[in-house]
Amino acid sequence: MSDAVGPGDLVLCVNAAPNHATGRPTPLQAGETYRVIAVMEFACPCGRSDALLDVGIDFAWCQTRFRLLPKPKTQARTRRVSAPKEKETIR
Repeated sequence: MSDAVGPGDLVLCVNAAPNHATGRPTPLQAGETYRVIAVMEFACPCGRSDALLDVGIDFAWCQTRFRLLPKPKTQARTRRVSAPKEKETIR
């Protein structure tokens, strides 16, 4: 996943289990979306991932805790063009 994730991408937290390195509770919430600040190419101590994601909470988290959300597609909107109204003069 590290090659697909970059700074600014949105990721969904799917695993809010305690920190697997320290055993402390994690401040992440399962089902919440987070914006990636940085991707650090570093083998996680758990051995399951090749990168750590910095989402602005504590330090960095194993990428296996997250799933990449698709980028929103831009939708073309039709806009109204204002045209001057024609006035009829009645005498």
